[in-house]
Amino acid sequence: MSQQELLKKVIRALESAGIEYMVSGSIVSSLQGEPRLTHDIDVVVAIQEPNVGLLVGNFPLPGYYLDENSILDAIKKKKAFNLIDVNSGDKVDFWILTDEPFDTSRFKRKHAEEVMGIKVVVSSPEDTILMKLKWAKLSEGSEKQYTDALRVYEVQFEKLDMDYLIEWSKRLSVDALLKRIQEEAEVLKSGF
Repeated sequence: MSQQELLKKVIRALESAGIEYMVSGSIVSSLQGEPRLTHDIDVVVAIQEPNVGLLVGNFPLPGYYLDENSILDAIKKKKAFNLIDVNSGDKVDFWILTDEPFDTSRFKRKHAEEVMGIKVVVSSPEDTILMKLKWAKLSEGSEKQYTDALRVYEVQFEKLDMDYLIEWSKRLSVDALLKRIQEEAEVLKSGF
């Protein structure tokens, strides 16, 4: 199964189980910025215990690895759990929606886009940039995360809510990285 087919299967499973979701990470930065290969799919989920069995039922062994106990533990601890397509090795990282202000804000701002012939709920470009900058900072300067954020900024510039972007960059302590993006984007636009 290709990564695109896996994404479609995941979206169908989440929707049929009544689980609110938002695709984020490199899949979305590739849609909103510059396409690049990625080996995982990041999905933020607002999953409750009664929905766990419905989700697991869509991904049976031996084709998939999705552990019900890991999901229940992730819900309790507000951490991530994984789905692995055993045949392809592709992985889906499911991030439990937390009640942290940024998580709440970005989940409220999600929107649907047409991707590979299906409707997919994705993070806003501003939140994609902010999350990529947050990951760049957490990983002590990941250029891959930073470049993803830069490319989304460049492609989406005309549509970005700059007040939101600046406010949250300060709150997330990534304002120095956002300033660097703004400076680099300006240099690229001017051709120097």
